[in-house]
Amino acid sequence: MFFDGKIWMGSADGRPVCMLPSMANRHGLSSGATGTGKTITLKVMAEAFSDAGVPVFVSDIKGDLSGMIKPGVDSENMQKRIAKYNLGGVWSYKAYPTTYWDVFGEKGTPVRATVSEMGPMLLARIMDLTQVQEGVLHIVFRIADDQGMLLLDLKDLRAMLQEVGDHAADYKTKYGNITAASVGAIQRGLIKLEDQGAELFFGEPSLDIADWLVKDEAGRGMVNVLNCEKLFQQPSLYATYLLWMLSELYEYLPEAGDLPFPKAVFFFDEAHLLFKLGSKELLSKVEQVVRLIRSKGVGVYFITQSPTDVPNTVLAQLGNRIQHALRAYTPADQKDLRAAAASFRSNPDFDTAEAITSCGTGEALISFMDEYGAPGMVQRCGILPPQSLMGPVDEITMAGSIAVSEMGKKYNEPVDRESAYEMLIEKFTAEQEARDAAAAEKQRLKEEKEREKERKEAIRQAKAELKEEQKKEKSKREFEKSMRSIATSAGRTATNKLVRGLLGSLLRGR
Repeated sequence: MFFDGKIWMGSADGRPVCMLPSMANRHGLSSGATGTGKTITLKVMAEAFSDAGVPVFVSDIKGDLSGMIKPGVDSENMQKRIAKYNLGGVWSYKAYPTTYWDVFGEKGTPVRATVSEMGPMLLARIMDLTQVQEGVLHIVFRIADDQGMLLLDLKDLRAMLQEVGDHAADYKTKYGNITAASVGAIQRGLIKLEDQGAELFFGEPSLDIADWLVKDEAGRGMVNVLNCEKLFQQPSLYATYLLWMLSELYEYLPEAGDLPFPKAVFFFDEAHLLFKLGSKELLSKVEQVVRLIRSKGVGVYFITQSPTDVPNTVLAQLGNRIQHALRAYTPADQKDLRAAAASFRSNPDFDTAEAITSCGTGEALISFMDEYGAPGMVQRCGILPPQSLMGPVDEITMAGSIAVSEMGKKYNEPVDRESAYEMLIEKFTAEQEARDAAAAEKQRLKEEKEREKERKEAIRQAKAELKEEQKKEKSKREFEKSMRSIATSAGRTATNKLVRGLLGSLLRGR
């Protein structure tokens, strides 16, 4: 609850335990075993920030946080808690300005990001690529950037992979070796992403992070509830999305330093998934963003089961701590318990380790930073009850809120503008037309050559036939001449014989 300019979280021996808003951007951790009240603590803190005019983001794993849109319901148990913490007159049931979001667009306004915005590093983590395959993916993004091809959705990336794979030899000298095996592995990774429904996440209109930093008419910060019931079933996609969102926020906001109130507060449930992405390079990016985003006026709060789920380099930056009960049944549990107890500034009134194991539901050990930025002494507190509905909201109320949401008008309908896929299709079509034209020209030349060959053959044949005809004609003339000669000779012979026959006696007498 926001009271007297502070984030009132609980009560210790009748004394309020509060967080100073000016220290909220020093980040925080809420940890504890399942069923110890972490979700209620998150809700109470989110309500207080909203009342203080600070926009809030919460990842809702179980759907329990959706009830913030409706006021809480009175009950005997609630009346006991109100009386226990002496909240009469300063506490009331009320609803909070809430916007529902959902990567899959089922229980909230769709949340999208372009492939280019996500970047090769995060995509490689989602697809569980090797270092070599990730290097090829970086090359694909670089080629797309150099050629002015936008990678907006998965079909853009697939088309770009096909282009790079088909022309690997052309790109090798400038960008490095691109193996068919690596391209194939990335293509298989894309199929896996599609099977997880990721094609709904990649595209436009992409989320404008400024839409999560708004207030309602009364000046209360908007509570942005990201439904993660389905998204959480894909741990890599869930963790990568949260990291992308944090990176986008860091890039968007200007430097602000320490402010009286943070510009926004983000709560990441099941935060251990964020630190199990594998790559040391990626983990260093997480640590860097968490460290630097404080100067942008943003508070980041991780919710997880054990403080040991968070790397020491990040844990050291979390100044505000809320520790619910831990169960120390095994040696590993006992080690985690000692580590959790050692992270607090001890209180001489009780044993911190013993208190962690004996906290009941709705109780926690709390240590917030003081006005000088030093960790406060740990207090054993009862957590205040939430003012909004304790459990999930009914489907009719949620659907109605989504239907009238201003964000729905902006993000509900996907947009598919010209990008790498369309440009490569156009390029392929132009190249295919050029290939078809070249093939047609080649065929035309071939046919023309064949026709020329046939023409020459016809001429040769005609000449041969003419020569043969001439030869036959000559032979005929020679034959006819010979016949005439023979006939003439025969005629003369016959004539001579006749003369001698008529004049025989005379000729014989000569």
